[in-house]
Amino acid sequence: MELELLAKDDKSGIKGCPSVYITDTGEFVVQGAGLAATDFAKLANPLPGETAVRISPEIVLAAVEQYQRRNV
Repeated sequence: MELELLAKDDKSGIKGCPSVYITDTGEFVVQGAGLAATDFAKLANPLPGETAVRISPEIVLAAVEQYQRRNV
């Protein structure tokens, strides 16, 4: 899988997160701090092997804007 970085939190440092990537298959990949087990348990119907991360709306919106620019 090839990954292209679309957006990341400027306050996270050079290698930090949260970040949003686009894959060569057109899917988004989100990198961020994982949820605590008590918070993960609140998710509706997580499947085996799934995980969840926290990411700010600003990073999601920045990723969408970058995605739209690259596909114009």
